Amino acid sequence: MSQANIKEIIKQEYIKCATDPVHFFRKYCYINHPTKGRVLFHLYPFQEEVLNDFRNNRFCIINKSRQLGISTLVAGFSLWLMLFNKDKTILCIATKQETARGMVEKVQFMYENLPSWLKGNQKPISNNKLSFQLANNSRIVATSAASDAGRSYAVSLLLMDEAAFIEGVDKIYTSIKPTIATGGGAIALSSPNGVGNWFHRMYSEAEIGKNDFKAIKLPWHLHPDRNANWEERERANMSTREFAQEYDCDFLGSGNSVVEPDLLSFYEETYIQDPVERRFMGGDFWIWQYPDYSKSYIVCADVARGDGSDYSAFHVIDTATCEQVAEYKSQIDTRTYGNMLVSVAAEYNNALLVVENANVGWDVIQTIIEKDYPKLYYSPRAYGEMHMDKWLDKLEKDQTVPGFTTSAKTRPLVISKMESYIREKVFIFRSKRLLEELRVFIWQNGKAQAQGGYNDDLVMSLGIGLFTRDTAMKFYEQGMDLNRAVVSNINRTGYIGPSTPVGFQNPYTINDGRGGFEDISWVLG
Repeated sequence: MSQANIKEIIKQEYIKCATDPVHFFRKYCYINHPTKGRVLFHLYPFQEEVLNDFRNNRFCIINKSRQLGISTLVAGFSLWLMLFNKDKTILCIATKQETARGMVEKVQFMYENLPSWLKGNQKPISNNKLSFQLANNSRIVATSAASDAGRSYAVSLLLMDEAAFIEGVDKIYTSIKPTIATGGGAIALSSPNGVGNWFHRMYSEAEIGKNDFKAIKLPWHLHPDRNANWEERERANMSTREFAQEYDCDFLGSGNSVVEPDLLSFYEETYIQDPVERRFMGGDFWIWQYPDYSKSYIVCADVARGDGSDYSAFHVIDTATCEQVAEYKSQIDTRTYGNMLVSVAAEYNNALLVVENANVGWDVIQTIIEKDYPKLYYSPRAYGEMHMDKWLDKLEKDQTVPGFTTSAKTRPLVISKMESYIREKVFIFRSKRLLEELRVFIWQNGKAQAQGGYNDDLVMSLGIGLFTRDTAMKFYEQGMDLNRAVVSNINRTGYIGPSTPVGFQNPYTINDGRGGFEDISWVLG
């Protein structure tokens, strides 16, 4: 074969590599296999599809199983982009700088093992552990996750490895986005890490076309070497949550939710339904059951802090069946909210009205007091192992406060009560809004709270209501009235004894302050 023919063959092959990343990768990209050493990367069909997705879409987000070779695939695509384009800057961000550096090392290894005619004049002019730059001024740079990562670069392609686990990735992406908006792109890849985080939000939006990302899902069974026997072995060595995270691409099963995802799926399939009526401005008050005047109810309310970042929310709960019958969530001024609570509580058979009293909650409570609502819940100034004698002593010494007091002591109790009611399927709820809040209500740094960017107003108001119901029932069994409003400014008769007038030997009567007695058995429902 003549020298001219050889040059023409190389020229055509070079052109094919430059125009087809799959061909380039399949024939010329070597990897350093952990057990086999230097080997040509054999592309599976799903990997070829992903490479074509990289080429055809500026933005790709990949929800992937572990050990599918996707990080290596991204490295090969990065090399292809650098080799056949000038002035490209690829920025790789990961949870740790060491992880990001691994991407650079893969690119370096692939480059070093290319044939000389493919390297051409593109010799490295910078080659270290954190960056690799070719003579055409194209480069890949590794950096750790920081809110200002990438601000000093004009980024052509942003790589976010294990994006679901990068702390502050939303701020990082926001800071870099302007530099890629005029023609650059991004690839975010990760196994899932629960719901509510940036990766989950962007992937979910990509699936329904609400952002520019191409959503790519790569579960474990796409790998041709994995079958039912492989799955059985892996599951035997992992928890359900671990397998969901590492292999199933399951957002719900992978997170650290306070309420187990399987339970939430059960509620979604069994109880969740549209309300029969939407009321008030904006239709934010949802009703599933109208008042039954033979029943008793609790209205449990959380009040927005007032900074515009959260919502006021309340539930109406049937105390006997422990069923959600109505719900509200919106942003509203405190006085209007107080009037609304009185109106709804009165409609639902003068329900026990429990309002969280932190922050601007006092404004709402003051409105309720001004309206003379008779069944506003009062709580003791300090919770502990309470008995009837202690409770009466607090009432007599005026050691109670209007509303429900959430403190470092009561908050874990409220959350625990809410979780146990749902886990044991005692509480029935029908709200899609509550379901979505529960899905992003997670354990984070030892504290149960809404994931960043989400709210837990419905969750906390529910917990307060269920805790109150449970605590109230405990005291009712001891013959006590937990409603401070009923005993306010009234002298209690004390314990029932032989001198108690016949006709008033009812453990649920109190002195009405006018020489008579009032039956308060309504608190028992």
